[in-house]
Amino acid sequence: MATVTLDRLNKRYSAGAELAVDDVSLAIAHGEFFVLLGPSGCGKSTTLRMIAGLESISAGELAIDGKRVNDVPSKDRDIAMVFQSYALYPHMSVFDNLAFGLRRRGVDKAEIGRRVNDVAATLGLAEYLARKPHALSGGQRQRVALGRAIVRDPKVFLFDEPLSNLDAALRVGTRGELVRLHKKLGATMIYVTHDQVEAMTMGDRICIMNRGRVVQTGAPLEVYSQPADTFVASFLGSPPANLLAARIDGESIVLGETRLPLAGALSAAARSAPSREVIVGIRPEDICFDGTDAQVQADVLAVEQLGAETILRLQLPGVADEVLMRAGRQVDARAGTRVALSFDLAATHLFDPASTRRIATD
Repeated sequence: MATVTLDRLNKRYSAGAELAVDDVSLAIAHGEFFVLLGPSGCGKSTTLRMIAGLESISAGELAIDGKRVNDVPSKDRDIAMVFQSYALYPHMSVFDNLAFGLRRRGVDKAEIGRRVNDVAATLGLAEYLARKPHALSGGQRQRVALGRAIVRDPKVFLFDEPLSNLDAALRVGTRGELVRLHKKLGATMIYVTHDQVEAMTMGDRICIMNRGRVVQTGAPLEVYSQPADTFVASFLGSPPANLLAARIDGESIVLGETRLPLAGALSAAARSAPSREVIVGIRPEDICFDGTDAQVQADVLAVEQLGAETILRLQLPGVADEVLMRAGRQVDARAGTRVALSFDLAATHLFDPASTRRIATD
């Protein structure tokens, strides 16, 4: 295991170009499963590649176990990386693919056999050791790629969207395998993905990046329930949080023709707001048909029945943007009707329209 520390890490590909990674500072603990999450082009893979030594560092400091490694070659960093593509040698058997890195390091033949067989048993590959990659399924190939990293027993595992090439059902199963493997190995793992479900279900902590910068870092549920800004609120969650233009009027928040009472933390946020104009953020699951928090009338635009749940698209009087609501599978609502709703004010946030940051409640 190892700690990984990034201190104001920057990456600029050419003079005058915009920074691909901009002042990223992170401290990743021993044995932590740390997820870098964000949209395409946000800098997460570039950050991972700098940790791996596959990209040069333009500025800042990178340390593994307290040792500065900015100029240390990738092969000497004691890391192992699993890529989006399997990157297996097609002419080699599974055994030889797993053993290749150990042979290059001059590891004893008996030790190679022991390690390869142990890893194959852990990953359910023991019966496939004689096969070539073309005779394996996509999930099995990914396990071989993973095993090739594990067999080296590195200080740090790096994963660059390793499940992207798998179908939906296989991704779910492989996610579970990776989580179990992390618990078994107790290794430091840094995992890059654009898939929020992977981030929420796998990570001890997640770091959300946007435009090369760190937006928010924290435990998955902490980031989900306390988004730092409107970007995090809209990016994390499916469907995303509703973000509605509103204004503060006395002891109420006015949403079109609807007034929501200010109380508790929401009242404190309103007092801290830099102006009377705000953005109200509420997640679809925090709207319900009953309750006494805040009665809202809404017109049903569409009902999307997904089996386990139902998504309602709603229109509040005087509000331009539609509102999404998550409900159970049994919903007695039809498009074209009007329904009475309740907002969970304890789970509602206010954001500053100018900075897009969440308004603190303390």
